[in-house]
Amino acid sequence: MTKVFIDGSAGTTGLRIHERLADRSDLELLILPDAVRKDENARREMLHAADIAFLCLPDAAAVEAVALAGDSKVKIIDTSTAHRTNPDWVYGFAELTGYDRVASARRVANPGCHASGFLALTAPLSRAGILKKDADLTCFSLTGYSGGGKKMIAEYEGEGRSKLLGAPRQYGLAQTHKHLPEMKLLADLTTPPVFCPIVGDFYSGMEVTVPVFAKDLTGTVEDIKAVYRETYTGKLVRFAEEDTEGGFLSANAFSGRDDMEVRVCGNGDRILLVARFDNLGKGASGAAIQNMNILLGVDETTGLVVGE
Repeated sequence: MTKVFIDGSAGTTGLRIHERLADRSDLELLILPDAVRKDENARREMLHAADIAFLCLPDAAAVEAVALAGDSKVKIIDTSTAHRTNPDWVYGFAELTGYDRVASARRVANPGCHASGFLALTAPLSRAGILKKDADLTCFSLTGYSGGGKKMIAEYEGEGRSKLLGAPRQYGLAQTHKHLPEMKLLADLTTPPVFCPIVGDFYSGMEVTVPVFAKDLTGTVEDIKAVYRETYTGKLVRFAEEDTEGGFLSANAFSGRDDMEVRVCGNGDRILLVARFDNLGKGASGAAIQNMNILLGVDETTGLVVGE
């Protein structure tokens, strides 16, 4: 039976991974008592005993955990930002990185939530030569408040909350958001996009939009659609051909799910590339579990919620 350790199981992502894995009959969860969950020796012992470890920690603590694991047998899936641009780690978006690379990896960097949508839309087009590498892009990303972790969830769900929480709030205003380095690198762009993340008064769900002018492309809208059809043939990311919401696209349509939808809107001159998914699903814990399933050689959707 595969032994799994979640280092940092008290946070939103760690708790969600634990909930999803608790009933898996093919796994044994290694649990640290609360009293020693931050004890270095106890963590080292668990990391060395595990076959797979999820790091659900701040960046510095994730780097420390990798050092504690040393050259042990454990395969690590890090959900922090710490290793996403590290060439010694495999970026854990199998549909883009390659299933074989993830399956053979010892160190997997789980993608950021906003970055997942941006890269799902741009990386295949960059690789195909349709999106110019020097394109000046903008990315708008709507997310549910659960993406802010326990503190933000409590803020939105608490009594007597500020009236400002009732409307969408833009953040990352200084253009130094922690997802920007991976967005630039994995999309193979010469400059990161102008990034506009916005948190709304809904629990979970994410809608990432990348507007593109035809002048920044070497192909047409139909070429973009063809690339998406060819790229996304698996179970967890798919290209949506039809308009199912009468001219609207809700940011929480994929709440509670672990799959992702990409679509192309607009016209031949001004094009909207849109990805929808759950910030806690394909944007976090769902992606981490998908990566674990690939490492274990089982169906990638095991334990995940996938729509029709």
